[in-house]
Amino acid sequence: MTAMKPEVRPARPYFSSGPCAKPPGWSPEHLATGSLGRSHRSKIGKARLQYCIDLMRDVLRLPATHRIGIVPGSDTGAFEMAMWTMLGARPVTALAWESFGEGWVTDAVKQLKIDPTVIRADYGRLPDLGQVDWSNDVLFTWNGTTSGVRVPDGDWIAGDREGLSFADATSAVFAYDLPWDRIDVATFSWQKVLGGEGAHGVLILGPRAVERLESHTPAWPLPKVFRLMSKGALAEGVFKGETINTPSMLAVEDAIWALEWAKDIGGLPALIARCEANAAALDAIVESRAWLGHLAADPAIRSKTSVCLTVAGADEPFIKKMAASLEAEDAAYDIAGYRDAPPGLRIWCGATVDAADIEALGPWLDWAYAQAKAS
Repeated sequence: MTAMKPEVRPARPYFSSGPCAKPPGWSPEHLATGSLGRSHRSKIGKARLQYCIDLMRDVLRLPATHRIGIVPGSDTGAFEMAMWTMLGARPVTALAWESFGEGWVTDAVKQLKIDPTVIRADYGRLPDLGQVDWSNDVLFTWNGTTSGVRVPDGDWIAGDREGLSFADATSAVFAYDLPWDRIDVATFSWQKVLGGEGAHGVLILGPRAVERLESHTPAWPLPKVFRLMSKGALAEGVFKGETINTPSMLAVEDAIWALEWAKDIGGLPALIARCEANAAALDAIVESRAWLGHLAADPAIRSKTSVCLTVAGADEPFIKKMAASLEAEDAAYDIAGYRDAPPGLRIWCGATVDAADIEALGPWLDWAYAQAKAS
């Protein structure tokens, strides 16, 4: 390993795991602005919101059976909206192997007080999915952003399940070909694989989730921003661009641009291919360095977007030194692991990152590691 400062920097050193890198070619001048300064309830406002929904359906290849709504509060708001409006009809199982999954456990236990069955695993591991009782409603993260661990597929979700599957899919949507017939509720935010802006979440409901909303009245109060029912019926307008609260039309236009970019490069297959190429480039870096490792040791459950790395002998101050050195050199931004995770690095490999920039990052990691050891 050399301590020499590399000569070639990543062209776009944006490796944050959220908000993530903008798509290649993005510029604010590219965004449509006709909806700005207008009411989101105006003809143009509702049309642009509906167009955004239509683009998401197209790129995700979502079946007509599933509804898409733009909701407040990013992915957290979307997932909590689903929990607050649909839980309570059946027992609940919550899976947790990273910080956001633990957040849903906290919501279920301390806020909703529904005494769920909790199945946990340490960071870097996946719990035994065979333990899940599908007569329960099941809460899980498809891709654990803070641990770099994902479920391998949807085969473990029972096709004849009695409960609902609730998938926090924020680092998975647009990166994997998700089995929508196994997902009753999915949530995500634009700020991950699309590189969009924060604040807004997306809620996807399958027909069984809609049935639950129409047949179940929660035992707890619902804030206005969570209310998906109106006069005893589903508020269908939410899924046609009539948002519950005032959206940022600038954030919507930004998402539209990213979705149009996704279509232009070939849609979901192209996005998946870019993620896989980026993850492969990072794998090559890890495999050639004895001091680097994957927090998720099993490739079958390793994320292809939020890749979490171990650094031999490193504690939190060491990681902070590495990350600060790289940021000062404009070589890599925001790559320290999540605050609740074991000390390490986290490199975003989503579709908006270029594989060439991942490749260029390798020598800079060597340099930062040497700098931190020498200090």
